[in-house]
Amino acid sequence: MSNDFKNDVEAAEGLRSSYKQMMAEIGKVVIGQDSVVNDVITCIFCGGHVLLVGVPGLAKTLLVKTVADVLDLSFNRIQFTPDLMPSDITGSEILDENRHFKFLRGPVFANIVLADEINRTPPKTQAALLEAMQERSVTVGGNNHKLPEPFFVLATQNPIEQEGTYPLPEAQLDRFMFNIVIDYPSFADEVNVVKSTTGGSQAQANKILTSQQIMSFQQLVRRVPIADNVVEYAVKLVNKTRPQGEHASDDVKKYLEYGAGPRAGQFLVLGAKCHALFNGKLSPDIEDVKAVAFPILRHRIVRNYKAEAEGVSVERLVKGVM
Repeated sequence: MSNDFKNDVEAAEGLRSSYKQMMAEIGKVVIGQDSVVNDVITCIFCGGHVLLVGVPGLAKTLLVKTVADVLDLSFNRIQFTPDLMPSDITGSEILDENRHFKFLRGPVFANIVLADEINRTPPKTQAALLEAMQERSVTVGGNNHKLPEPFFVLATQNPIEQEGTYPLPEAQLDRFMFNIVIDYPSFADEVNVVKSTTGGSQAQANKILTSQQIMSFQQLVRRVPIADNVVEYAVKLVNKTRPQGEHASDDVKKYLEYGAGPRAGQFLVLGAKCHALFNGKLSPDIEDVKAVAFPILRHRIVRNYKAEAEGVSVERLVKGVM
């Protein structure tokens, strides 16, 4: 057994232990959303961005803030509104007292950025965040400014109120690794939420990991070996979502306008590697790919008019290709 492999096995145990600690700490504050928390942590260790979709009051903002606390990362919240300008996100250059241009950093310069109600701002402002998400940097006044590492965008979206909103273009949706749909809690969980939030004391989450440890674990996830047949399954799964693809089913041809692009396959493999490590496996299998398929594919397939008219859901179509 080589030293590198032995070190990776030990690091994998460390990652799994840290994952369990993080779930426990976040669970003190965010009650009854274990699957959502698991998906967010998976995305972070894969270096991806998250889109959280849910009605108001489901602790989306609290979840993001708690994750930042547990990871000991800097955190900024940007409330997206129709009058928000790109410079309100990236920052701007001003003249100082010596008549020299000075760059004032915007709120995007943080490890975790909460883009609250991202679809409430016009496309021009959404595009400012797009560069930051893709390039991990922003350009202001012809100068490129690197963002801190690690860098994650966790955006929220309200699926109910669509008046006065600007739907995210497919190019920006594709930048999000996961689209996580948050549902109402169960009755028992909601009772616990009400009890814990209306008493005299509030639960606090302890810090678990540093930024250096997170980046080390991100590199570990990428080093995880994966069998060719698992990669081929992930790529075939993506191909099945394309109406013109050679593996497309009758439902896909009938109900989908567009399928997922190549980035979906990359994210499926990365997500499967991370899911495997969380569950004590040193290499992912097909079940690990299936475990991350819904949040990765649901925002990358576009239904046609027939699907919407007949009430065919994205979930049904994704399930049909698995």
